[in-house]
Amino acid sequence: MLHTMSTTPEADSERSAAEVNEEIRALWFRAGGTLSMEERREYQRLVLEWAAASPQSPTQAA
Repeated sequence: MLHTMSTTPEADSERSAAEVNEEIRALWFRAGGTLSMEERREYQRLVLEWAAASPQSPTQAA
């Protein structure tokens, strides 16, 4: 199976916000607190995926 890295979050996230958050934490841990440019791009992609997977609060839902 071939996987490609997307630079945009999927519209319907297959992973939960908790799963994505765990990957974000692992990225920071591996990087030792300082992200390279490539790691920053991955971090940005993960944050967007996390936001898409996070449940909206009643004040955010429109």
